[in-house]
Amino acid sequence: MRRFFSRVLLSALVLAPAAALLTGCGPGGAQGAGNVAATAAELKWEELIPKSWDPTKRYRNISLEALRDNDPIAIQMLDEMRAVWDNAPVNVALDGKAARLSGFVVPLDATQDGIREFLLVPYFGACIHTPPPPANQIVHVIAPAPVKGLHAMDTVYVSGTLKAARFNSVDMGVSGYEIASAAVERFTPKQPQ
Repeated sequence: MRRFFSRVLLSALVLAPAAALLTGCGPGGAQGAGNVAATAAELKWEELIPKSWDPTKRYRNISLEALRDNDPIAIQMLDEMRAVWDNAPVNVALDGKAARLSGFVVPLDATQDGIREFLLVPYFGACIHTPPPPANQIVHVIAPAPVKGLHAMDTVYVSGTLKAARFNSVDMGVSGYEIASAAVERFTPKQPQ
């Protein structure tokens, strides 16, 4: 339990640096609604979090090393933290805005034709290999048509109208945002000059 709790908190601390690595890189080939992609402001993941929200505040004075794997206090803290993360507030100022965001794909539907619906997350392994990030760090993406050749944990840019909308994927986590009719582009890092 101690390792799990440490990983969950470490995941929270990794969000900002992981998002910073993705921001500012160039786009690949577009699929989807191109008009919004051209006018959308590129967001950083930390902009999706309201400035006043700090889910780690109550855990700062707790010594994680003192907690045992089966400690009822540790189990209760994990349950409380998961509830706080699943109900994380969104940045309402972004609701209805054209936005562009880079991240990793967590498929919700995979067919021979491609992936049409997925969660966009800020760091590799989120929702699949690690606990889901807070809801304000997960975007539910719905493309107008399946995107061919897209796989779990591929990096992409997603553009469209960002909506504050909860979506609960039983297996993968709770998202706080949605982009429907999304333009999905392959992520291609800038080449050094």
